[in-house]
Amino acid sequence: MEYNQLIAQLTPAVYLRLKTAVETGKWPDGRVLSEDQKASCMEAVLRYQSMKLDAKQHSGHMPDKCASSSGSTLKKTDEQVIKIH
Repeated sequence: MEYNQLIAQLTPAVYLRLKTAVETGKWPDGRVLSEDQKASCMEAVLRYQSMKLDAKQHSGHMPDKCASSSGSTLKKTDEQVIKIH
């Protein structure tokens, strides 16, 4: 079976388990993922997202605008001074 076919057959429940494993670094039973397992799970999660999910549901999705930019009076040429005390 081709890798993409395998990913296409993943259930949402399996996808969520893989995603949680990558996020926590552990399998559901508490065993720690090896670096190879983490890389394989990450690839599976990213491929699943690209095949089955809307772009807004992808890990690391950033909206087009920064939430803090609404109503901002700064122009691109303006400088903002930040003081650290």
